Amino acid sequence: MNRATLSKQVNKEMIDELKNNTQALLSFLQNQNDGTIVYVLEKLGHLENGYSKEPLLNLLNNQNENIRALAVKNLAKMSDISLLPVFVKYASKDESTKVRREAVSAVGRLRNEKAIPTLINFLTDSDPKVVMQAIRGLLVFADRPDIKQELKKLLNHSNELIKEVINKEVNGFSYKSNNSQKHDEFPSFLRNTVVQGDVQEVLKFVPDESIHLTFTSPPYYNARDYSIYQSYAEYLNFLESVFKEVHRVTKEGRFFVLNTSPIIIPRISRAHASKRYPIPYDIHPLLVKMGWEFIDDIVWVKPEASVKNRNAGFLQHRKPLGYKPNAVSEMLMVYRKKTDKLIDWNIHQYNWDKVKRSKILDKYETTNIWRIDPTFDRIHSAVFPIELCNRVVKFYSFVGDLVFDPFAGSGTLGRAAVNLDRNFFLIEKEAKYISRIKEELYKGNNLFNSKNNQPNFVDIKTFISLSK
Repeated sequence: MNRATLSKQVNKEMIDELKNNTQALLSFLQNQNDGTIVYVLEKLGHLENGYSKEPLLNLLNNQNENIRALAVKNLAKMSDISLLPVFVKYASKDESTKVRREAVSAVGRLRNEKAIPTLINFLTDSDPKVVMQAIRGLLVFADRPDIKQELKKLLNHSNELIKEVINKEVNGFSYKSNNSQKHDEFPSFLRNTVVQGDVQEVLKFVPDESIHLTFTSPPYYNARDYSIYQSYAEYLNFLESVFKEVHRVTKEGRFFVLNTSPIIIPRISRAHASKRYPIPYDIHPLLVKMGWEFIDDIVWVKPEASVKNRNAGFLQHRKPLGYKPNAVSEMLMVYRKKTDKLIDWNIHQYNWDKVKRSKILDKYETTNIWRIDPTFDRIHSAVFPIELCNRVVKFYSFVGDLVFDPFAGSGTLGRAAVNLDRNFFLIEKEAKYISRIKEELYKGNNLFNSKNNQPNFVDIKTFISLSK
C-alpha cells in the first residue's frame, strides 16, 4: 500500500486517538503489516503522556530494524528516566547498528545526569555514529570540567568527523575569515573582467576571498593542442596549484564546481594499448586535502550520437573482455570551501530582496542526472553549453555575485553570468579564445546596458596595476 493511500486510511485524527489510548494502539499495531506500522510510528508526533509507552515497548522485539529504531525514537520523546535501562539494553546488544545509534541518541535526549556514565561508556564504541550520538548527549553538560575532560580524550580519535566536532566544541576551533569585506561584495576591479594571461600568474594578484562561485573545466591531459604536459603527474600538479589558489580566493563556505571526465590517450600502434586516465577521481583527494569539502556529484549525460563511438569493434566480435561502452557522461563535482558554518549562514549574509530575486522559481532538475546536449564551436573544441552554465550559476550563486572561470575558453560562463544578473571574472591564456569571448559577450546587444557595465578586457600587466 502506498503512502498516499495510507494517509487516507490512517489520518492524523485517527493517529491522535490511537496514541492517547493504550489498548487501542496495542490492538491496532498487532494487526498491521510492517509498512503501516512504520507509517504510524513516523506520524505519532508529540507524546506528552505515557499512553503509548507499552505499545512501543512491545515493538522493541519486532524483527524489522526500522520498526525497532522508530519505537526507540518515539520512546525517547517521553523524557522518562525509567526507560534508561531499556535504552542501554538496545544500545549495547541490538544486532542493528541503526537501532543502537537511535538508542544512544535516546539516552542523550533524556538530558539527565543519571545518563552521563552510560554516555561516557559509549565514547569508546567501535561505531563512529554511536560515538557521535554519545558526544551529542554529553555536550548538554559540556560546562562541567569532568565532561570536558572525557571529550578531550577524543581529540586524537581515528574518525575525522569526531575530531572536527571535538575540536570545535572543546577547543573552540573554527574556520576564520581574514577578509574584512562584506560577504556579498567583491573587489570592483574584478567585475566583468577578462584577463589574458597564465592562470597561475594572474591568480597571484587576486585578493583573498573575492569569489562567490567558481565553475570550470580544466584543459584535459594532452587531449588538446593547448594542454600538453610531460607527464600525468605534472598535469595533476598543475591543477593542484591552480585549485589551491582558487580555494584562497573563494569566500568562506562558497562553492567550486569542477567539470571533468576520464580521458583516453590513443595507442601509438596496434601493438600497444591505449591509456585511460581517471581525472575526476585522481584530483578529488587533492581537493579535499587542500580544504574543499565534497558536496555532490552531478552526472552530465550527452546524447550517444554526439560522442565518439568506442563500441564498433565489440559490436562485430562480441567477445568478453573487449567491451568498451560509449562515454556519454562527464562529471560535475561540487565542493564547498570548508567552514564550520552551515549554508544558512551564507544565505543570511544577503538582504531579503537579493535572496528573493535569486530564487529558482521555474522548473528545475531534481536529480543528479543532467541531460544536456553538448555545444560545438568553430574555434574552441570543448565549450560549455549555455544551459549547463545557467544551471550551475542559478543553483550556486546569488544575484550580484562574482562567478569565476580560471580556464575561460570561449567565455560561456561570462554570458550566463550576465544573463542571470551576476558578474563574471574570467582568465584565458590563448589569444584566439579571447577574441571568441568578445564575440560571445557581445552577441546580445542588451547584455551590457550601460557604459559603466562594459566588460573589461586586459592583459596581465594591466591587471596587476588594477590590483594595486
